Amino acid sequence: MKLYGKFFMIHLKSIMEYKTSFILTCIGQFLVSFNVFLGMYFMFQRFSNVEGFTYNEVLLCFGITLMEFSLAESFARGFDNFPSIIKSGEFDRIMVRPRNEILQVLGSRVEFSRIGRILQAVVMFCYGFAVSGIQWTWGKIITVIFMLIGGTAVFSGLFLIYASICFFTLEGLEFMNIFTDGAKEYGKYPVSIYGRTVFWLCTFVVPYALIQYYPLLSLLGRGKPSYSLLPLAACLFLVPCLFLWKMGVRHYGSAGS
Repeated sequence: MKLYGKFFMIHLKSIMEYKTSFILTCIGQFLVSFNVFLGMYFMFQRFSNVEGFTYNEVLLCFGITLMEFSLAESFARGFDNFPSIIKSGEFDRIMVRPRNEILQVLGSRVEFSRIGRILQAVVMFCYGFAVSGIQWTWGKIITVIFMLIGGTAVFSGLFLIYASICFFTLEGLEFMNIFTDGAKEYGKYPVSIYGRTVFWLCTFVVPYALIQYYPLLSLLGRGKPSYSLLPLAACLFLVPCLFLWKMGVRHYGSAGS
């Protein structure tokens, strides 16, 4: 963690060299997410609810999903940039250094500009929580923390899968965006509205439901108290992701420079 802290400070000092550019980028990220918020607002002017979920409750859902994705994108962005690391031969250097490869890839890029998107998610979530009439309790606060931990782990795992596939293809496969950016977009509504098959896949294959739908029910008082622990169970998704990464490292052959 000490080494990652040094990577973090290097990237922070670098981005602060161009403060105006950084601030404008953050504002742009904020406004992009705000457009989605407006789209949801106008849709709910037409329909009072979606599968029993009101506008305020959907704001909670989308706010927490956007926070989870933005945190993962901020700190696991190095995996998204992994194809260029492979093709340039940079991974050769990583392999000969006496530090964990994952730590070095994570430290290769930290996306501070996602602060704007995180801020938008916080605003949406806090507004939704305030107008939904939910009473803050320590249990609900802990549930939200678990959702953030589990969601960040799941999305980071997906970025790790994307990077691991590059060991075999040398190129990033764009279909993985269905599970990352696509999940962020579709995550603005509870996954139960997409049908039984999708709901099953989002529970047992890629556990979006464990970091979104079930703990949301717990926050709204519609589910079992044990649902609040499911985001931690979703962290187990990292195990097969790490296994695939290890397979890729063993398969790796230098691509040159």
